[in-house]
Amino acid sequence: GVIVMRSGKNALATIDAIKTKLEKLKPSLPPGVEIIPVYDRSSLIKRAVSNLEHKLLEEFIVVAVVCAIFLFHIRSALVAIVSLPLGILAAYIVMYFQGVNANIMSLGGIAIAIGAMVDAAVVMIENAHKHIEAWSHAHSGEKLTGETHWQVIGDAAAEVGPALFFSLLIIVLSFIPVFTLEAQEGRLFAPLAFTKTYAMAAAAGLAVTLIPVLMGYLIRGKIPEEQKNPLNRFLIAIYRPLLDVVLRSPKVTLLVAGLIALATVWPMSRLGGEFMPPLDEGDLLYMPSALPGIGAGKVSELLQQTDRLIKTVPEVQSVFGKAGRAESATDPAPLEMFETTIQFKPRDQWRVGMTPDKLVEELDRVVKVPGLSNIWVPPIRNRIDMLATGIKSPVGIKVSGVSLKEIDRLTVDIERVIKSVPGVSSALAERLNGGRYIDVDINRDAAARYGLNIADVQSIVSAAIGGDNIGETVEGLQRFPINVRYPREVRDSVEKLRQLPVLTERGAQIQLGDVAEIRIDDGPPMLK
Repeated sequence: GVIVMRSGKNALATIDAIKTKLEKLKPSLPPGVEIIPVYDRSSLIKRAVSNLEHKLLEEFIVVAVVCAIFLFHIRSALVAIVSLPLGILAAYIVMYFQGVNANIMSLGGIAIAIGAMVDAAVVMIENAHKHIEAWSHAHSGEKLTGETHWQVIGDAAAEVGPALFFSLLIIVLSFIPVFTLEAQEGRLFAPLAFTKTYAMAAAAGLAVTLIPVLMGYLIRGKIPEEQKNPLNRFLIAIYRPLLDVVLRSPKVTLLVAGLIALATVWPMSRLGGEFMPPLDEGDLLYMPSALPGIGAGKVSELLQQTDRLIKTVPEVQSVFGKAGRAESATDPAPLEMFETTIQFKPRDQWRVGMTPDKLVEELDRVVKVPGLSNIWVPPIRNRIDMLATGIKSPVGIKVSGVSLKEIDRLTVDIERVIKSVPGVSSALAERLNGGRYIDVDINRDAAARYGLNIADVQSIVSAAIGGDNIGETVEGLQRFPINVRYPREVRDSVEKLRQLPVLTERGAQIQLGDVAEIRIDDGPPMLK
């Protein structure tokens, strides 16, 4: 059985509930029957979210330390840092009511926003420091307290507050194009855009409401001058000469900047691009392709053979392979396409020096079966590629045309050329010929002589060979269909199909070959 879960508001909670139910079911299973998960994406989701949460905490600490070093005043740094948890909390509240769950992209939006969220607070605090420093120089020997203190802080906040508020709003508005993305891109990047927008909007609101009040309460006592911070003195000493040179030679500066920008054009054109960056999913799909025309027995044999070879690699925990497709039309996979899900052991149980890339290389060396072209892809990446392009490999070439024979010739030629390209581990052209079909060509005149029409013969072929449900049996709460058709030994060859007995309306018994020509024809195994 297969349980398919789509991500939703409480997907992980639902998966955990299913696991709990399965554990309760185990004692009631018949002897020898086990429930073994072959692919569980919830562990990847939990690992990714946990990793991102730790990175967010690390980023939070780094921002706090940087603020403390540059402001050189612990209480002032605290004012700037307060906007981080409050801004993130505000984003979480909106996420909760909107139904946006905590995933890689939504938490990634907060990670992007953290650095910019404290900008307004830091600028406002620095401006307050400047105002306090200027007041101290103007009122030498006096202590800044009471109403005067609040007046100075208020003036400092009012001076830069509106500009800071609108600068943060501009950053928020810069993400509007992301909201216009549709379909797959929209679903992928919308959570990131939402959470970053919420966090930045919250930071903008806090910058002109809470931060000035906290500055009034916490920025007190002896405020260090900018020149007393050794890091500031060092950076100013480096920056001032460069600034002087730039101001003296503006044309040269613009020319150098233009040349640097032009110099990036060539390497940028060589970068290439992809829709989704590589993600270590922890699991792997082995999806080889065989040539069409392969029998079901041989497919089963090859599937077992490749599963055994994969299991010989020490890092592999479990292997589950399938061939063909389900009864539904949701996965139109031909018989010659395998899909083997490989689960690996935890990283601490891997051999020393083993990496995911080395593991794929070793699997490719171990699994060498004549007639199979190996493809190793992560499951999520594979689904995205197939949804976006219809091709199961990361790189593919599509050939379109009106002649199946000509397309087949061209794709085989392309396969031969591609195999010689450096870096290509395997290449296989999907054959449009090689599928084996049994054609039943009904002879209308012969059928009419026996009192049969086309529908009569077709119903015999579909029921006797394909099978027909004539009823169902009830066993407890379960219902099972009763399907009747001729046994396999009667329908396992063309000659035996020709000899299938057909009963006419007059009671005469004839053979299917008397009213139809039965032959094997070549055809496309699958059309795309």
